Amino acid sequence: MPEPAPATTPLFSLDIERSDGLAVIRCHGKLVAGVNDVLYTHASQLIPDTERIVLDLSDLTHMDSMGLGTVVRLYVSSKSAGTRLELVNLGPGIRQLLGMTHLLSAFTIIGENNIVIH
Repeated sequence: MPEPAPATTPLFSLDIERSDGLAVIRCHGKLVAGVNDVLYTHASQLIPDTERIVLDLSDLTHMDSMGLGTVVRLYVSSKSAGTRLELVNLGPGIRQLLGMTHLLSAFTIIGENNIVIH
């Protein structure tokens, strides 16, 4: 009798919490080519009705160039709509990627410079 296939964990998933003009998107797994549109699709739907979007990257284990492109695309879409996009809980690898690409200074990083989520 064949064994059942093991349950697979999705490569990338997210949870969204909304309240009073704020949306917190908690990212889980790997934001890489093939799954990066999941983040953009969900986050871009929030932009018109949200003053502030916070990407919580505490459970993001890896981001490739496509994932980075998605975050930049979200930043541009948010900025042009008057929505603030902020990042929180950057792991060392994500911080290094943003630093190497000279994008770290483009983003508001919560938890640094006395910026907090309210």
